[in-house]
Amino acid sequence: MERESMQYDVVVVGAGPAGLAAAIRLKQLSAEKGRELGVCVIEKGSEVGAHILSGAVVEPRALNELIPDWKEKGAPLNTPASEDRFQFLTATKAFRLPTPPQMNNHGNYIVSLGNVCRWLATQAEGLGVEIYPGFAAAEVLYDEAGRVKGVATGNMGVGKDGQPTANFTAGVELHGRYTLFAEGCRGSLTKTLFERFDLRDGVDPQTFGIGIKEIWEVESGKHKKGLISHSVGWPMDKSTYGGSFLYHFDENLVSVGFVIGLDYSNPHLSPFDEFQRFKAHPAIRPTFEGGKRLVYGARAINEGGFQSIPKLVFPGGALIGCAAGFVNVPKIKGSHTAMKSGMTAAEAVMAAFERSETGELEDYPNRLKASWLWDELYKVRNIRPSFHKGLFAGIAYSAVDTYLFRGKAPWTFHHKPDHGQLLPAAETPAIAYPKPDGVVSFDKTSSVYLSNTNHEENQPSHLTLRDPSVAIRINLAVYDAPEQRYCPAGVYEIVRGSDSQPKLQINAQNCVHCKTCDIKDPTQNINWVVPEGGGGPNYPNM
Repeated sequence: MERESMQYDVVVVGAGPAGLAAAIRLKQLSAEKGRELGVCVIEKGSEVGAHILSGAVVEPRALNELIPDWKEKGAPLNTPASEDRFQFLTATKAFRLPTPPQMNNHGNYIVSLGNVCRWLATQAEGLGVEIYPGFAAAEVLYDEAGRVKGVATGNMGVGKDGQPTANFTAGVELHGRYTLFAEGCRGSLTKTLFERFDLRDGVDPQTFGIGIKEIWEVESGKHKKGLISHSVGWPMDKSTYGGSFLYHFDENLVSVGFVIGLDYSNPHLSPFDEFQRFKAHPAIRPTFEGGKRLVYGARAINEGGFQSIPKLVFPGGALIGCAAGFVNVPKIKGSHTAMKSGMTAAEAVMAAFERSETGELEDYPNRLKASWLWDELYKVRNIRPSFHKGLFAGIAYSAVDTYLFRGKAPWTFHHKPDHGQLLPAAETPAIAYPKPDGVVSFDKTSSVYLSNTNHEENQPSHLTLRDPSVAIRINLAVYDAPEQRYCPAGVYEIVRGSDSQPKLQINAQNCVHCKTCDIKDPTQNINWVVPEGGGGPNYPNM
């Protein structure tokens, strides 16, 4: 079916920090040089910020470079960090530890990253950037020579049977001289680019964590505006990477979350239920008693770091932000590096336009390697993989690497793919999780409700199986169907029909777009593709 097309100089896929920073920088440079430049940003969320989920504590370094007068322009960075705490938890106690230097947040701000992105979008639109929320990029477009020439948005109004309904609307092609992919962690189009252009050849596999987060309104006497608290230890065992955050911001609001590395080995583990257990800890529970849970969400996070950065450029485009994996894991931050990568890509694109070039943007990775981003990620490259040997070995090595080697150890640790780390269910202990109490711990159904998740029900499932038989024949038989537990939204269930045979039921309407299933599925049988634009969560203040 013929689709309409629109022509731009640059198409940006994703309205997160990287994509918006790239668009803003492109327009700034075009204005400086007196050039007209057509820039558009498409975003699968119903609005800018709808799918943004992060802790979040923002280091304003990149923002200072991009928009130096951001305070005067009303950027929503309203809560300066005032105190850092770092704790080790046992099942019943909390022990204060020295705060690692990477986690020193002096000069940083506790924010809603979604609201920061909404503000960045207004700045971009003020410069002439065209932003189209509610349109999911579903296909990469190529010219006759195999060069990326843009993307196509997904068709709307396709029924579950794959046939057009009365509401059918064909997708639109967005063509650009260059296309920047800022889809975020485990982008569905970025995956296809990895394969087509061999972008991951010669680098470590990307590794991930799952971050589960809630926002609470707590009693005023329990709120300590600007407090940033992290913990390690319980409820994780010594071999499983994970930790918590509590950020006190605005008026009586607390962001609380738990991150678990997706390289865990026990298929009985449920990240959602570990998070609920964490909130019941004697040192944590009092903060939330008497308060009100406002929002819930979850998102996968890149953890591979420096050694997992892929080739960043290919004919017609480049990867920026979390699509490429620019997260500083020891800092627990990635928005400043995402923005810097987007700004750097924009500068490389403008330089190519100035030279009338259309080849690969090799200037982009070269510029990155000369920037503070590259040096920052290189210095911490060994800290996350050092935890493969366990919590205490990781803490000990991280201290040595930080204080003795100062990030310049003459070796680099490496990663293994997360999906290959699960052991058979019969070889691992079952985990008995307590029932939710409805005070500080809750079930998945009530939690997903607070994410404002919605999908058009009459559409093909965006959670596809390469081989439906694998779900029962391998995942259930060997791993006790871990997708029932690693999904934080209750999407996957094993049900039995009248014939008593087990079947995998996929409740796609519950999906909060965290991408964990696409990452952790031990057989890599689940392939996450975009649903209709505008679907998924609609996070306020996340």
